[in-house]
Amino acid sequence: MLKSLQISNYALIDELGMELDKGLTIVSGETGAGKSIILGALDLITGKRADTSVLLDKSRKCIVEAMFLIGAYHLEPFFVAYDLDYEDPAIIRREISPAGKSRAFINDTPVTLPVLQELGKQLIDIHSQHENILLSSNRFQLNILDTFASHERKLNEYRKRYAQHLALTHQFETLQEQADKASADLDYLTFQHTELEEAGLEPGELTSLEKELEILTHAEEISSAMFQSWQLLSEQETAAVLRVKESMQILRKIIPYYPDAEEYTQRLESALLDIQDLAQELDRKGNDIEYDPHRLESGRERISLIYHLLEKHHLKNEEELIALKEDLAGRISRIASYDKEIKDLEKQIGENNNRLQVLGQELSDKRRKVIPAIEKEITGMLKKLGMPAARFSVRQTVQDNPGPYGFDEVSFLFTANPQVPMQDVRKVASGGELSRLMLSLKSLLSATSGLPTIIFDEIDAGVSGDVADRVGEIIDRMGISMQVINITHLPQIASKGQHHYRVYKTTTNGHTYTRVKLLSEDERISEIARLLSGRELSEAAFRNARELLGIK
Repeated sequence: MLKSLQISNYALIDELGMELDKGLTIVSGETGAGKSIILGALDLITGKRADTSVLLDKSRKCIVEAMFLIGAYHLEPFFVAYDLDYEDPAIIRREISPAGKSRAFINDTPVTLPVLQELGKQLIDIHSQHENILLSSNRFQLNILDTFASHERKLNEYRKRYAQHLALTHQFETLQEQADKASADLDYLTFQHTELEEAGLEPGELTSLEKELEILTHAEEISSAMFQSWQLLSEQETAAVLRVKESMQILRKIIPYYPDAEEYTQRLESALLDIQDLAQELDRKGNDIEYDPHRLESGRERISLIYHLLEKHHLKNEEELIALKEDLAGRISRIASYDKEIKDLEKQIGENNNRLQVLGQELSDKRRKVIPAIEKEITGMLKKLGMPAARFSVRQTVQDNPGPYGFDEVSFLFTANPQVPMQDVRKVASGGELSRLMLSLKSLLSATSGLPTIIFDEIDAGVSGDVADRVGEIIDRMGISMQVINITHLPQIASKGQHHYRVYKTTTNGHTYTRVKLLSEDERISEIARLLSGRELSEAAFRNARELLGIK
């Protein structure tokens, strides 16, 4: 139900707030006071398009915000389907900027107008003489049948299965899209992985190769330097080894009379061993190093391959290339697993759809059984509302694909004249007939929960006397179990409500604004008296107002 409504900068409304309650709420006011403006603001909540023409002050944005209690509406599948946070109460907001930009929000999450329209028509039905939102709604028509069938538990089970159907279908489509894209990339990924796999990269390989390549490039120079150093240390007549040995012999001669020479001799002996070891190593290393053109070329090719792979994949070193190879292997393995995941998901979908089919068939059978009783009830109510020749029937069609409330589509057929065959109600009913028919239909739903708030915009237009009293009685009964907001000019209907708002205009500093006021008991008496007698309020009008309101 609609719990509150806040309107800012819309048409003649500067700031307006209404706190609403369950039951029947009456809205009255003089012609032109702005009742239709409030309905226009509510139209924004249900997804109607708007532009800057609705702005009272062209320099600031228009905001319309409504709070709905939605716990009884079974709207969880809707919120799941559109990835919205389910909250009770739910807050819907529309904003129109001075630049003409329109934005819509459900629980502070931006949504498109089609999404808002789908939710809006499940929350509020604005019923006027010339338009009815719910008449074309399969949800409303099925709700008539479901009310009589009394299979709420079965319907709730179906709706849970249907929500799962939507979730599984979305999951399947996403997985299939991923699989298709992955399959298209498989050849490319496999090529990349094979290229890296065949490269056989090792961590630190590039540094090692570059060092080896540097040595091979200067092999002759290095070998020559090693040989010359070896010669200088041990092979020439002036070799360092010979010079050290000669020095040691000289020092040993003076040890008897110069003992410190013993230490020098030992140090020279240690140096001699190091020089001899170094000379041998230089000789060995020099012999090991030789110019190898084949090894040099293969090394250059290897380095070129590694740099090519690094540049190709925009990486820094061979460790990152190895990590990429492992990642590619994982992605290729993931692609191979898609088939199994898809088969498993198809099995889940099949099992869920089988149960969905069974539940849908059970719902269809129960709905079919209650159609005769509904036709009889509605026809009887229409006759009481001044249409003695009216006929009404329900046509049920079972569809192949599931919907949020089953596999059924329902059409209401109607005629008010005995010589005219029944046709779709939207094609043959006049404004007054349509209003009374819809009033009859919706009154059947008043004993159930989960109904949208209904706003009757002068549904009593064109009726009077006994028919007006019966219209008032029906609306009053509907308000017992659902929220009804009724805009009226008839005092006998205005007196039925539990709450009464008056819409009026005020002029401040040369500007006219629409205001709304929740009436006290005394103010309500005055308003009913005004509806009875016009601007000139007589004592008789006040007495009649008190009598209608049941106030002594």
